[in-house]
Amino acid sequence: METEARMTSSPNPFLALPPQRVLVTGGTGFIGSAVVKQLLDAGHAVTLLARKPALATKQFQARARCVPTLAALGAEEAFDTVINLAGAPVLGPRWSPKRQAQLLDSRVGVTQALLQWLGRAVHKPTAWLQASAIGYYGVRSGDEHLTESSAPGGGFMSVLCQRWEASAQPVADQGVRLVVLRLGVVLGPGGALPPMLLPHRFGMGGRLGDGQQVMSWIHRHDVLHIMARAMADTGMQGVYNTVAPGAIRQVEFARTVGQVLHRPVWLHLPAAPLRWAAGEMAELLLDGQRVVPQRLVAAGYQFAYPGLQQALENLV
Repeated sequence: METEARMTSSPNPFLALPPQRVLVTGGTGFIGSAVVKQLLDAGHAVTLLARKPALATKQFQARARCVPTLAALGAEEAFDTVINLAGAPVLGPRWSPKRQAQLLDSRVGVTQALLQWLGRAVHKPTAWLQASAIGYYGVRSGDEHLTESSAPGGGFMSVLCQRWEASAQPVADQGVRLVVLRLGVVLGPGGALPPMLLPHRFGMGGRLGDGQQVMSWIHRHDVLHIMARAMADTGMQGVYNTVAPGAIRQVEFARTVGQVLHRPVWLHLPAAPLRWAAGEMAELLLDGQRVVPQRLVAAGYQFAYPGLQQALENLV
């Protein structure tokens, strides 16, 4: 309980953990870079799988060991925790068959390569933190409350997340504690938030489509604290909806941003041209799902930012 209290109160939750050797993938991204930096600041030894190890070494001031492939890791090397965050951004080029293959390979392919390393590793890690996303549930009605036991939905995002999670399941068969984090929209100093705020800063904020799509979000601060707890708490296992309890409709999000930035909220972008321009990827903007962090709440996790206005005031 004392360790958990230190995690909750500390801006760096990894300070509360005993020294660990951690293998991280996706460590140069928006979430991963914060994870790696805070792990290093807390005195943990970090090995980072990076496509461009020289740039990653520079990014973290040569404090992290950076390797270009898992073949560089010997069978005798030991890690206490694996944090698998690898994955190309889903919001970007249209989801053509080629792009879908890239998105799958950047997640499933990396996870399968990690499993090959795990199979030959003499010393197995104690915990494996696996990223996923609430896209697992597909496009759903905002009136439906989705818990970890809810069925998956349809569409490419759901297929992507299902295959991503399935690729990591053999980890548990090797006796490693597997924690799957189904992440909502992560708000922080970077990532998705700046482009979401940009039209509001110019006084052009408003609703997308009918504005009734539900946005399940979480502050990056809470994501880091949940990860630290997952590393320390041997009772955490399986899937966790990693979202704040305060899911909100897009029109309410726009209204709240306007209040925080003191900007008018008046613009309406119809759904049809957005769907025409972005194709199936438009569901990231025009559709959503109301996801509930049932297992985190049941485990007693206290969100630092349970409400959107508080989170935005902290960030902007």
